[in-house]
Amino acid sequence: MSTSARADQPHAITIAITTGEPAGVGPELTAVVLQQARERWPSARFVVLGDRDLLAQLALAAQDGIEVEHHPLAAPVEAGKLNAANGRYALGLLDIAIDGALGGRFDAIVTAPLQKSTINDAGVSFTGHTEYLAERTHTPRVVMMLAGSSDKPLRVALATTHLPLKNVSAALSIDGLVETLRIIDHDLRAHFGLAAPRILVTGLNPHAGENGYLGREEIDVITPALERARTLGIDAPGPYPADALFQPRYLKDADCVLAMFHDQGLPVLKYATFGEGINVTLGLPIIRTSVDHGTALDLAGTGRADPGSMIAAIDAAVFMARHKCQARAV
Repeated sequence: MSTSARADQPHAITIAITTGEPAGVGPELTAVVLQQARERWPSARFVVLGDRDLLAQLALAAQDGIEVEHHPLAAPVEAGKLNAANGRYALGLLDIAIDGALGGRFDAIVTAPLQKSTINDAGVSFTGHTEYLAERTHTPRVVMMLAGSSDKPLRVALATTHLPLKNVSAALSIDGLVETLRIIDHDLRAHFGLAAPRILVTGLNPHAGENGYLGREEIDVITPALERARTLGIDAPGPYPADALFQPRYLKDADCVLAMFHDQGLPVLKYATFGEGINVTLGLPIIRTSVDHGTALDLAGTGRADPGSMIAAIDAAVFMARHKCQARAV
């Protein structure tokens, strides 16, 4: 029998944690990190979604402020060994978290990594958390943003996400970039408490196109989008050459960088955050954060997986949920 946070606890918030691919590092990282839950997040209550017996093997049990909500595995699990029979189980945990957040049961959700191949092998078309969250919440456009921990506050959002590089240019449009900037600006204000976010925007081509000699996307798409965004009160200068932008002297006054494609901005972010980065999905009607790494099958069951990103993801979820609840109470 689980227990929840005391009813009289001030500013109590409820965070759901999906434990993700059961053969990966998600379940064990959740168990390790929540050992310090009472000390680190005293005003939060956690609902951990997963198989009770699997979590018990990892020494995660219901305790004050932590509820284990049992959802049985379809097949036994061996750490590091994928089994398509559990593909729908992992995705089902995410469905429960989404429905709970939409219904007001959870103030935020934190997601451990999923294995795309296992879900697809189970007969479900799945390209990633971000796209699935958009579909399930009926959100026409979401934005993937990765960020560092509180002492490494670099944030990088993406204009496009999981696309082949050859398709990126065609996926960029003036309307799409303006809407992406609007979402970033809105959510940085609403969830991070930033009164006037400053969003630096990269170009697409080397040297930001070099006045059209290396490509015209900056001239034909990105610059017109930034001009329109500024008429909406969005502070979004650019486009800047991506190879020069990611330096402290340029980033010191920025709240976020908008990169044009996945591998333009994220390698820099992941290098800078040294395993403490997180993934935040902007534009959703719910708060969702995640680790910035995959299932790490080679580390599963070894005890060597780094919990830094999971800690940072929960930190961010608690911060954002608390800010939302406080704003609602005003």
